[in-house]
Amino acid sequence: MSMTEINLRHPLIAERTTIDFAETREVSPATKRLYDGAVMVPYDEELFRSHDVKRGLRNADGSGVVAGLTRISDVHGYRRENGTLVPDEGKLTICGYNIEKLVAHAQQEQRFGYEELVFLLLTGELPRQDELDATCARIASQRLLPMDYINEFPLTTKSKSIMNVLARAVLMLYAFDETPDDISAPHEIDVALSLLARLPRIAAIAHSVRNAEFEGRRAHIPRPNPSYSMAETILQVLREGDNFTHDEAMLLDVMLMLHAEHGGGNNSTFACRVLSSSATDAYSAYAAAIGSLKGPRHGGANSKVMAMHADIREHVRRWDDDGEVAGYLMKILNREAFDGAGLIYGMGHAVYTLSDPRAKICRQYARKLAEQKGLGEEFALIERIERLAPQVMRDVRGTTKPICANIDLYTGFIYNMLGVPEDLYTPIFAVARTAGWAAHRMEEIYGANRIIRPAYNSVMEQAGYVPLAER
Repeated sequence: MSMTEINLRHPLIAERTTIDFAETREVSPATKRLYDGAVMVPYDEELFRSHDVKRGLRNADGSGVVAGLTRISDVHGYRRENGTLVPDEGKLTICGYNIEKLVAHAQQEQRFGYEELVFLLLTGELPRQDELDATCARIASQRLLPMDYINEFPLTTKSKSIMNVLARAVLMLYAFDETPDDISAPHEIDVALSLLARLPRIAAIAHSVRNAEFEGRRAHIPRPNPSYSMAETILQVLREGDNFTHDEAMLLDVMLMLHAEHGGGNNSTFACRVLSSSATDAYSAYAAAIGSLKGPRHGGANSKVMAMHADIREHVRRWDDDGEVAGYLMKILNREAFDGAGLIYGMGHAVYTLSDPRAKICRQYARKLAEQKGLGEEFALIERIERLAPQVMRDVRGTTKPICANIDLYTGFIYNMLGVPEDLYTPIFAVARTAGWAAHRMEEIYGANRIIRPAYNSVMEQAGYVPLAER
């Protein structure tokens, strides 16, 4: 029976097409404790301190609790001197190579670098030309989705979030793998490469189907070009054709490289490692990582930055006036402007202190395209926000720690220049980060080889059981 033939009067099917929990929730004395009386540890800094609990797996000085060893990457933002954290220039090292040099060499040679970085992450070594060509060909050969998958997949794309669509789509691919629970190295590589090939098209299909349905037309997804890089493939499916420039593709390639890997401790990568430590299948681990990356405290932050930039452009009359821009940033911090959260999005980072190397690279390569597209004034405003925000935050909050721009300050602006719809900002981040997730998953399975199982101290009180009739 097809979806259109389902009898909506069937006793197992509700008549509603969506679920509105607030509308259907019963409000009565009998349900009050159900919703209001959850047993939880209240936020009490002294309680956490007395039990020596590292809230958020963070030490008292803000550094992360060491949870493992890795040869994949190093995120450096400070150094230790006599037991104290000392701010330092940010540096991202991948398999021994500085990310700035990896990006710079690819750009100087006018070639795409993301696939080279994929090979480096999966093998720990830079590829020879023949190895790079073979890797690109392997990814290209996997871009088309199985026909049976396509027959099912578009029916599941109706969602408020394409990230949720991606997670479901990855889990669905499990059913089309003949040996989905195989965790041998060759199969893990095959799954990783296939996801790198397919996720851009899956995200684009979800976006295009939704837009086409809204506009009353059929979605058009072009057939993949086997000679295209990952960046070109993404732009091809977004533009529904080949109407993009080489400079645009090269800038997107930079973004993919910067998002490919950022240490084992970031939330989505750690989520992937936690699931992988149980020896579950690759699809489950990557779907969990996608779910984590969706969060506004993680990969979803770039949309907030774009909304803040739009708000500043609307309310600041003279974008080139330091005093006016700083005054509006102060209003944002004082919860008098923008979303009332009191945050300047795109500023500050959990590890980086003096600088985020990814933000520096974004700024460098975005300037050229901004000038080409007549967006130099908007770009200058973002640079001004980056320069003024730290002092404004010190003035308002009294903070003494260094504050630098993070990559999110520039990513939304860059994606906007490339014509990437806002609902695809984080999915593209997920596509790029799949390479890093794969590297960490395999390191967890074959290296650490032990299920992750931290402990929680119990602070509950003992209770005597009261029979139901006496409560």
